[in-house]
Amino acid sequence: MVPLEPLPGACRTPLISLLLVCCLLPLGAQRQEFSLQVEPQDMVVSAGGSLLVNCSTDCPHPKSITLETYLFKETVGSGLGWEAFQLNNVTGDSKVLCSVLCNGSQITGSSNITVYRFPKRVELAPLPPWQPVGENLTLRCQVEGGAPQAHLSAVLLRGEEELSRQLAVGESTEVMATVLARRDDHGANFSCRWELDLRPQGLGLFQNSSAPRQLRTFVLPVTPSRLIVPRFLEVGTSRPVDCTLDGLFPASEAQVQLALGDQMLNSSVSSQGDTLTATATATASTEEGAWEIVCNVTLGGESREIRENLTIYSFWGPIMNLSEPTVPEGTTVNVTCAAGPRVQVTLDGVPAKGPGQLVQFQLNATEKDDRRSFFCKATLEVDGMILHRNRSVQLRVLYGPKIDPARCPQHLMWKERRIHVLQCQAQGNPDPQLLCLQKSSGVQVSVGIPFRVTLNYSGTYFCRATSSQGTKTLTVVMNVQVRKPLSVTIAMVVLTILGFAIVTAAFLYVFWVQKQSAIYHVNRGSTWLPLTSKQPDEALGEEPS
Repeated sequence: MVPLEPLPGACRTPLISLLLVCCLLPLGAQRQEFSLQVEPQDMVVSAGGSLLVNCSTDCPHPKSITLETYLFKETVGSGLGWEAFQLNNVTGDSKVLCSVLCNGSQITGSSNITVYRFPKRVELAPLPPWQPVGENLTLRCQVEGGAPQAHLSAVLLRGEEELSRQLAVGESTEVMATVLARRDDHGANFSCRWELDLRPQGLGLFQNSSAPRQLRTFVLPVTPSRLIVPRFLEVGTSRPVDCTLDGLFPASEAQVQLALGDQMLNSSVSSQGDTLTATATATASTEEGAWEIVCNVTLGGESREIRENLTIYSFWGPIMNLSEPTVPEGTTVNVTCAAGPRVQVTLDGVPAKGPGQLVQFQLNATEKDDRRSFFCKATLEVDGMILHRNRSVQLRVLYGPKIDPARCPQHLMWKERRIHVLQCQAQGNPDPQLLCLQKSSGVQVSVGIPFRVTLNYSGTYFCRATSSQGTKTLTVVMNVQVRKPLSVTIAMVVLTILGFAIVTAAFLYVFWVQKQSAIYHVNRGSTWLPLTSKQPDEALGEEPS
């Protein structure tokens, strides 16, 4: 049997089905006493596959069992009341019709063929590089091909969680789902899966998924960063700069840039929780004036920026100078102090005539000026704030040695074999060397060091202070008294105590004797006449008449 030539694909199936219906409708309307079975019923085959169709009848004398289809067919077997056909390269859904002549009547039977094919492609559309938390995210999945579409679904997944399920309609189908981005979605995998469910046809569930795409979510708060910078910065100096932003997610993936004007700063970035901190060192290597330090935080393609003003200034000095730091006594010394062009200086309370000018004075160096310190105070106004800086310098005056008699007694009275210290001090610049030598023997006695005195220390001493500026001598007379023996001292103490006891006893005895034999004197009366009283009317100093 020669297979039928297939018609063009678009109109082939409808046209053949229409012809079969038109030709067989009168016959099908006839009463069928016998039946014709087409097996299997409702056949399902993969695209391009083959089918074995069996047409069988219970008619006792069938004639001409045929199979009507647009597919290529081939008879592979026959027998009494049946005939089997092989259908090859089944590429589309169709309907096959078996017919047979039985007692002059035509009996028919049919079966549907469903072709299934897997989608050619399933792909999840690219996700945005970053998705803000709390905003809607639209997922799009493209499914191409696949049949039967009544059993083909496209499923959008977050990990293994099903977000949306829709039927794939059309040769190329796009399914969409909208989800609200969450913090937990950061790093989550999203994918798309097609499912062809042929379990009702007895085959099973077929599925395949697209390559997963990872989502990155972020939170970049509207509140600005906290930028801590110095208000002023002197040229050539460095100060730390800190930039902090809270409520940032994920803080570890944010980028921070710190800049001083157009100079990028090398910053160290650390994060703890949702807080990001960047620290850098700002060095004033640019010219003086008003500058800005900028902190820029970038995350998820968005950025937050904060700026703070910084004033760079130059404040050199004050510089103090002595014409000579060390001078002999009587030398004229010049003292000067100077600073920058906008700096006001004051030297020992004497201000300069104006900012940027130096101040100076002269003095005739004396002994009292040795180790004298001169102070210079410098002030600079920067953006309404007064800055201060001080310097000092010390003058050394060279003068000859001097021995202060108040600090070096010239007459000493010491006991023999006692520990004594010769206290004697000399002054001068440079510090003089002080030696005390006995006039007669030239023996040196220690100065300022305890020593035991003996009789040979008695005598006159020359205490001489010597330095590069001269010599000063002071005479010291030392008298050493002989110390009495211990036995003599003890005898004197005993006699003194004994004498005191005798005197005390004698005094007590005399006092007791006088008390026992006291002499009493009796007043024998006066030889004078007794006094007579005067009358009141008698005049004093007048004789009676």
